[in-house]
Amino acid sequence: MINEFVYCPRLAFLEWVDGEWADSGDTEEGRRAHVRVDSGGGKLPAADAVDDRPDFAARSVTLASERLGIIAKMDLIEGEDGTVTPVDTKKGKRPHVAEGAYEPERVQVCAQALILEDAGYTVDEGAIWYGGSRERVRIALDDELRARTRAAISDLRLAAASGRMPPPLVDSPKCTRCSLAGICLPDEVTFFRRGLAPRPLNPSADTALPLYVQEPGARVGKSGEVLVVETEAGKTEVPLGDISELVLHGPVSLSTPALGALLREEVPVTYASTGGWVLGHTVSTGSRNVAVRIAQYRVAFDERRCLAFARSLVVAKIKNSRVFLRRNFKFGDEAERDEALEALARMADRAAHAPSEAELLGMEGEAAARYFRLFSTMFGETARDFPAFAFDKRSRRPPADPVNAMLSFGYALLTRTWLTTLSAVGLDPYLGFYHKPRFGRPALALDMIEPFRPILSDSTVIQAINNGEVKADAFVAAGPAINLKPHARRAFIAAYERRLDQEVTHPVFGYRVSMRRLLEVQARLLVRFLGGEIDEYPHYLIR
Repeated sequence: MINEFVYCPRLAFLEWVDGEWADSGDTEEGRRAHVRVDSGGGKLPAADAVDDRPDFAARSVTLASERLGIIAKMDLIEGEDGTVTPVDTKKGKRPHVAEGAYEPERVQVCAQALILEDAGYTVDEGAIWYGGSRERVRIALDDELRARTRAAISDLRLAAASGRMPPPLVDSPKCTRCSLAGICLPDEVTFFRRGLAPRPLNPSADTALPLYVQEPGARVGKSGEVLVVETEAGKTEVPLGDISELVLHGPVSLSTPALGALLREEVPVTYASTGGWVLGHTVSTGSRNVAVRIAQYRVAFDERRCLAFARSLVVAKIKNSRVFLRRNFKFGDEAERDEALEALARMADRAAHAPSEAELLGMEGEAAARYFRLFSTMFGETARDFPAFAFDKRSRRPPADPVNAMLSFGYALLTRTWLTTLSAVGLDPYLGFYHKPRFGRPALALDMIEPFRPILSDSTVIQAINNGEVKADAFVAAGPAINLKPHARRAFIAAYERRLDQEVTHPVFGYRVSMRRLLEVQARLLVRFLGGEIDEYPHYLIR
């Protein structure tokens, strides 16, 4: 962490104080480079016995200094002629700089030397072994380097004690290779502070996707590093590394070994009803970053800030609904459409100045009624020939027709997606700012889905109908309620997941990301907003 702090104070804070981590190709390569030194070997003799011992080498030795308040796992310690030399292993090639190594690496070796000296050993110099070029570089432990190392130790401790995250680096080449760039969001935070256009986000190396299991009576077990789904039709095997989330719909059993493996891999498990409503959520230890939740609670108990955020949510929802209707209108009275678009624009302006949450709820309901009144005008010509797809208003509990059944199912999927995303970044999905807390209600997830209802759920409904992925006979009546049949749910889930994988241009930052990655960016921006790093939360608004 001392190395990280000298390299980038914000990175060290995120990793050490907030407990954040993300793997990349570089971190995996570094892990492979340390296989030999991490395996241990040799024994470090006591400090007063070094003079009596022949030359030795000890690998993977952990020592601490109470005086300095630091601990180190040293890759290699070599002993010769009564002195010891800490040798650190790096995966890359030796840099061509006058000091032989960059400052963070030299400070790291010096910190190891200071620990060894406090333990009574004599240390004349340190060394770094660069695996990429197979070169060893001597590190001189002069007074300047020792002073810089002690200052770094003190500054990191002070930063952690203050609880304030250091500002991001500005336009630094370090950020483009950093595995935590998508968590830190250095360019995005700087954009709101200085107006500098952000560089594209690092492409995510994680290709894992949610695994849905909804066959009644299905059993999910484990064999080695593979998840095995057994149904009456046979077995399906999916490697654990390919799963980002396990979603169980209806009466599906999950074995304890499989659950344990998922917890170890930090893959969340969501239990949902057959209709898609979230019943529960199993995660490992979850985010350990309590500072994020403290900031969330502080805002949640501030009525003024809650109302301001609620206004912005409703405004974003109405604006996105308006643009979605304008883009996808296919038939009907164009004058009625134009009138509705003008009305939605006025409602968005009114919602931005709503004096209370009660009045805001009324404005939101009025806008939704106006939007859904023209929802069927976005259906294609083929779908309009099926009476089953007739739609004139939104009915929630229960959904009274096939279109409402798909809308409800889509909103349930979107709520689950946001619940998982918010949990992953350390926020409490059950404490919202607009939707009020209620037992078992993911209020913050319900807050965050509002601007994305038309973009993700409604668009999936329109796509599933217009592309013929869900047919008019794919529904079943259960009393007054209409539900999707199992094969229709599978088709709808596939359409929804495809929508999440589609790339879009972020309207604020200008780079292209998948909708799945964009939700994470928005969640991270919410963390930055709640923590006071940015003054306003930038909602995702389509154009």
